[in-house]
Amino acid sequence: MRSLFFIKQFWQYLLALALISVITAIFFVLRDVLDITLIALIYLVPLGLITALWGLGPGIAGALLSFFTLNYFFISPYYTLAIHRPTDVVILIIFLFVAIVISQLVGRMQAGLAMATAREREATQLYELSSVLAGLHDDHLIVKALAKQIQTLSQGEYVEINITGSQVFSFHLPEMTQPTRPAELTIPIQSARGVLGEIKFWKTESAITSEEKRLLQIFASQGALALERAWLVEAESRAKVLEESDQLKSSLLSSVSHELRTPLSTIKAAASSLRGNEVSWDSAARVELVAAIDEEADHLNMLVGNLLDMSRIESGALKPQREWNILSEIVGGVLVRMRHLANEHRVEVDIPENLPLVPVDYVQIEQVFTNLVSNSLKYAPANSVIRISAKLNHEMVQVQVSNQGPQIPQEHLERIFDKFYRITAADRVTGTGLGLSICKGIIEAHNGQIWAENTQEGLAFNFTLPLTWEGAPPQQLPIDMENE
Repeated sequence: MRSLFFIKQFWQYLLALALISVITAIFFVLRDVLDITLIALIYLVPLGLITALWGLGPGIAGALLSFFTLNYFFISPYYTLAIHRPTDVVILIIFLFVAIVISQLVGRMQAGLAMATAREREATQLYELSSVLAGLHDDHLIVKALAKQIQTLSQGEYVEINITGSQVFSFHLPEMTQPTRPAELTIPIQSARGVLGEIKFWKTESAITSEEKRLLQIFASQGALALERAWLVEAESRAKVLEESDQLKSSLLSSVSHELRTPLSTIKAAASSLRGNEVSWDSAARVELVAAIDEEADHLNMLVGNLLDMSRIESGALKPQREWNILSEIVGGVLVRMRHLANEHRVEVDIPENLPLVPVDYVQIEQVFTNLVSNSLKYAPANSVIRISAKLNHEMVQVQVSNQGPQIPQEHLERIFDKFYRITAADRVTGTGLGLSICKGIIEAHNGQIWAENTQEGLAFNFTLPLTWEGAPPQQLPIDMENE
């Protein structure tokens, strides 16, 4: 690389000497026509051109050569460096001084212009890097963007970035084997927390300039800031998740403890009465106590089932075991089990007999209807109507469970499917606040949608279920079953 640099310098000096030689040959032909003062002034033009094209060094060399050629060829006695007239001495001294000053001024101007251009290029590259890194919050993407910017900037042979922070990994460009020789430049990626990694750089065509080194160091600093920002965002996200998890745990403990207290108290009281022989075995009171234990045990079982379902939904383990089922049978089974809870309400079912079979998990969709009906029973006033209906909607079946309970403000309609979200105070309505959230998880696992809306009579829950499954078209009920 140094040999290439010296060859380039050699050719610059050689071209400067060649240009002075050409100018001298032209002036030599016109020596008898032009005055020595005019020749000296015209000599200054190519000197400025040499300095502007090839730098200060060739300019100074050209000035010295012009000084000697002016004395040797154009000041009598010719072809000697001797000077007889004092005015010629003055002309030569002034010429040398002016030539050197012009070369320096032009050289400084060129250097200033080159520095300004380099600063502009650096500012543009730093802006591009900052713009790219500003929107990234992943370690690998940040390192990849940093490597691309370095490669674009320097046109080097090979760039490798090694990260030793929270995640140890490396990235390199281009996709080739790392050179066997040591890297020409190694820059640490360092922040206030310490060394986060390093940048290794290989370059073969030319030497790494001080400007390139300085800019690469700035790039490394920008990369360190981006990595720290990404790690801080990740840490903040983890802290937020932990905080939300802690809040959910607190809400869950509060809700579950409140919900468990009533059925456990009922079961304990009934069991104590039966065990204490306070009630004769052949009395009606015994039957009522046994029924109370059975009902509250079912209540506890549903509560535990909801908790398990929510755990499966959050972990992504809720996988529907789909089969072709009759929707009216699922609804009928739910209403049979909940008849003792719905004895103060009137439940109406409107499901067409020719409704196609639905490819669903029987138990999970049964749980959806159970939770929606249970929610309607809690909020709808006594002796009101709870209506369950279904209809075809293109290749979907749309189900609605409506009640005559109070309407929900518009801003709460979407949030009622969130975990533990309640509009009514927990001490006024029982429940864990998980029922609607479980319904949403089950319906979405079936590739359907669920939403709530206010109606003229009260509130309605709607959800859709696809009628196609694994490419199979909707299945119709057998004719004999329809006749039954």
